[in-house]
Amino acid sequence: MKIDAKQFFNQNVFDLTITNTFYRKEIITGSHSQLVIMSIPVGEEIGLEVHSVDQILVFVKGHGHAIINDIVSDVFPHHLVFVPAGASHNFRNNGQEELKLFTIYAPAEEAIGTLEEHKTD
Repeated sequence: MKIDAKQFFNQNVFDLTITNTFYRKEIITGSHSQLVIMSIPVGEEIGLEVHSVDQILVFVKGHGHAIINDIVSDVFPHHLVFVPAGASHNFRNNGQEELKLFTIYAPAEEAIGTLEEHKTD
């Protein structure tokens, strides 16, 4: 099977995530999944959401809270949170620095090329 060069990704996702200053940035979208990096400012949150797709979030820098179906838990570097399709969820930055993470949606959730400098975008 030949790999389409536009769908090939081989980069250090941790470095991309740490240096990212955008609220949300789509990195690569395939037929069955998508990689998005995020930076949540101090004191802010993603906001309550429910997706029809599974979501995996990996936290790279900062500290915060995961709220999944009203259950609150801490998140910080090296933590992975799995949010199944249909689960109510939110993530809050309650640390002293930006909360940096990457997330994988399966299947894709965001439009290809999504680039939101701020949450309000």
